[in-house]
Amino acid sequence: MESEQLFNRSGYYRNGYNSITSASSDEELLDGTGVVMDFHTSEDDNLLDGDTTSPGSNYVMSNGGGVLSSTTHLLDFLEEPIPGVGTYDDFHTIDWVREKCKDRERHRKINTKKKESAWEFTKSLYDAWSGWLVVTLTGLASGALAGLIDISADWLNDIKEGVCLNAMWFNHEQCCWGSNETTFAERDKCPQWKSWAGLILGQEEGPGSYIMNYFMYIYWALSFALLAVLLVKVFAPYACGSGIPEIKTILSGFIIRGYLGKWTLLIKTVTLVLAVASGLSLGKEGPLVHVACCCGNIFSYLFPKYSKNEAKKREVLSAASAAGVSVAFGAPIGGVLFSLEEVSYYFPLKTLWRSFFAALVAAFVLRSINPFGNSRLVLFYVEYHTPWYLFELIPFILLGVFGGLWGAFFIKANIAWCRRRKSTRFGKYPVLEVIFVAAITAVVAFPNPYTRQNTSELIKELFTDCGPLESSQLCQYRSQMNGSKAFGDASPNKPAGPGVYTAMWQLCLALVFKIIMTIFTFGLKVPAGLFIPSMAIGAIAGRIVGIAVEQLAYYHHDWLVFREWCEVGTDCITPGLYAMVGAAACLGGVTRMTVSLVVIVFELTGGLEYIVPLMAAVMTSKWVGDAFGREGIYESHIRLNGYPFLDAKSEFTHTTLAREVMRPQRSDPPLAVLTQDDLTVEELQVIINETSYNGFPVIVSKESQRLVGFALRRDITIAIENARRKQEGILLTSRVYFTQHAPTLPADSPRPLKLRSILDMSPFTVTDHTPMEIVVDIFRKLGLRQCLVTHNGIVLGIITKKNILAHLEELKEHMEPLASPWYYHKKRYPSSYGPVDQPRPRQHNVQLVTSFPGRHDDEEESEEEVVHLLEGRGSSL
Repeated sequence: MESEQLFNRSGYYRNGYNSITSASSDEELLDGTGVVMDFHTSEDDNLLDGDTTSPGSNYVMSNGGGVLSSTTHLLDFLEEPIPGVGTYDDFHTIDWVREKCKDRERHRKINTKKKESAWEFTKSLYDAWSGWLVVTLTGLASGALAGLIDISADWLNDIKEGVCLNAMWFNHEQCCWGSNETTFAERDKCPQWKSWAGLILGQEEGPGSYIMNYFMYIYWALSFALLAVLLVKVFAPYACGSGIPEIKTILSGFIIRGYLGKWTLLIKTVTLVLAVASGLSLGKEGPLVHVACCCGNIFSYLFPKYSKNEAKKREVLSAASAAGVSVAFGAPIGGVLFSLEEVSYYFPLKTLWRSFFAALVAAFVLRSINPFGNSRLVLFYVEYHTPWYLFELIPFILLGVFGGLWGAFFIKANIAWCRRRKSTRFGKYPVLEVIFVAAITAVVAFPNPYTRQNTSELIKELFTDCGPLESSQLCQYRSQMNGSKAFGDASPNKPAGPGVYTAMWQLCLALVFKIIMTIFTFGLKVPAGLFIPSMAIGAIAGRIVGIAVEQLAYYHHDWLVFREWCEVGTDCITPGLYAMVGAAACLGGVTRMTVSLVVIVFELTGGLEYIVPLMAAVMTSKWVGDAFGREGIYESHIRLNGYPFLDAKSEFTHTTLAREVMRPQRSDPPLAVLTQDDLTVEELQVIINETSYNGFPVIVSKESQRLVGFALRRDITIAIENARRKQEGILLTSRVYFTQHAPTLPADSPRPLKLRSILDMSPFTVTDHTPMEIVVDIFRKLGLRQCLVTHNGIVLGIITKKNILAHLEELKEHMEPLASPWYYHKKRYPSSYGPVDQPRPRQHNVQLVTSFPGRHDDEEESEEEVVHLLEGRGSSL
């Protein structure tokens, strides 16, 4: 029991947000498998990172944020490294400063030894090239897996409608490639391909055939969805979702063991194919980023440079995310910009080069596989040849407004549904939820040809410009027009035919269906991307607007807006371009991506001519969406799941000070501290047993309270255990000292224990008057876990990353009006302050807080005399 208390580090209690503000434990917010840390609920008593840890397990690594004085030597009396040193527990944040310090020390050792022998020089070359090797392997694996997923998803998607008799491994299009019996109007029908009605009933047409095909479509959709959710639930719970919110959190320094492991990679690859083939309103592009990051994480373990340094490993993951977007959209440059703009937290210049190289390798491998048979990297690659005109910026901007409104509505609706799922019984039955959503999707989708087909094929049809080889309903008049033009007709323009009007109302129904189902699908316990559904919604809206503008220009070509540039007999409007702009606008409204999104869509079209319409629509969608909330869908899910993520793009505009956020506050127990040379091993163990904090400030003495350094709970525990095991004479009464020289002790005293080597002599500190805007910036840019708050060298409290998150959340919830700076300097004093803004006197082991003359009555009532013990339970560190 005593051992369990010694290592108990639970800093959370049942009181929801109050537990966050009443303690400042260094343990972070998390969302494990079915475990959620939420500021809005009180169901946070089962957090994984608060679990009791056994003595034999790894301990959390946290420091004061400064450069450690003992990067390579933990204990001065040990000759070999201690197992577990330098590693992190699950659901904890890495120390960026310590990791970079370790990497610099490793690099200095290599440079020193490479001149000693040829072998050491070879090892230095291997270390220098290991970064390029790991991104090369990541790119190769990402491209190969993306090609496999594309081919398998297309085949399984066609299985819902029929089977190829000659070769079952052919999809519908491949099955009819070699047939000589296809027609222009029905090019997808050939004797080699049999629908399920033709195979079972022996007839292709009629009500019975329609019902049989309907039934088989639903059967296969439910089968694929059921198999996908069962595989995820049984073998790899982390394989669900898109993975991008978790990737962003991991790249910011959070540890989620198993999220990028081999089992997650295997199950995500298989279930992604099944989820896409089930017909659910989801895509495979987002999860491909997760797949690529799994590859990067696995290959990084082959190289000690990355396997033993979590900060360096995140450089590989940044490059892997670029490779994932590269194979998802066939956009290598867009992938690099996506990694830089959207997911990466730390992105040095060499990571930019390696991300570019990884994206290049992945795109090359996918192009070599040629999964779609069109010599392109994506299914919906298009090229337009008609220029756009200035007047068209108006409908383009309107599409941007629609994209921003859709994005804001989707984020609020999806987050509300996901929160309801977590707080009600819906979340307890993920398999039934997936089956229910898949059943509704299949039943409603089959009658409409635009919802029945694969979403990527739908986007391709909406993007495609009508020509003589197009037989789609959307191009009914275009086929006639181009055909007549070939025979010299002087007036090629014609009004929309009945097929176009039929397609228009079907697209309107498909738009409503996609909007509703995407809200309920994103967040299911299956791999689910959001890129393709959002692009499909925007493409449908854009195509509808494009056809409307085209018909308006045809019937009213004498209007002033059309007269100058839309001549009779010319193709002025390209509806496919409107679909592309709408797709970019809706995706931008949901994700709030800007530069990377424009480049991705530009690479899809292969032309620079349409960058201005894309930029106008994307920026408009972002502005409109930001008017309803600045968080994109991924940031919203990060916040919903309670991940410890400080968004570098958000701004802190409040005027609070460090002393208002630090712990302890007025209602908290005083800060738990260690003195540098007058504690015994027994007293130190009592402090560890009675507290659950991850570190302790070390002060000169109880009288002076001046800061000496910062000692980690984990390092103290390891030091005591190893000293007892390897040193003789270490007893419970042994004196513990953090100074360079041992204190003067009586002759009969037991051997003292020196712990100076585990003391961080340069922890990050801020003064009590430091604005929180600066403190938040320091935490973001340096990746700190905590910093100490001092006043004239006297330690007053501590600010942890969890305190920052709690403070930001409190400001978002209450949105108190900003007060002028004098308000904070004049009235708000933490419990450690007196009326003249000076630290209160501390005598021996107590802190005295007394009332002072000259105060107003309301202040005197709150300043009753209290005594705070400095030892025992204190603020969480």
